Amino acid sequence: MLVITRKTDESLLIADSIEVTVLEISKDRVKLGVSAPKDITIIRYELITTQNANRESAVLSKNALNALLNTAKKQ
Repeated sequence: MLVITRKTDESLLIADSIEVTVLEISKDRVKLGVSAPKDITIIRYELITTQNANRESAVLSKNALNALLNTAKKQ
């Protein structure tokens, strides 16, 4: 992991096309602005982990439903 120190209104450039700017620094938050080409998807990390957890829950639910259906068929 690369660690970079930036002040408000300072930026960093990623791959010649993505600019990340520190917009505001408060007590427990940093507000960042991201400028990137429209073909690049930007998503908050916690949304990815939530999506993965939801997918895992859905798979478990399908498996549980199949087990219940198989049990019902046997009776």
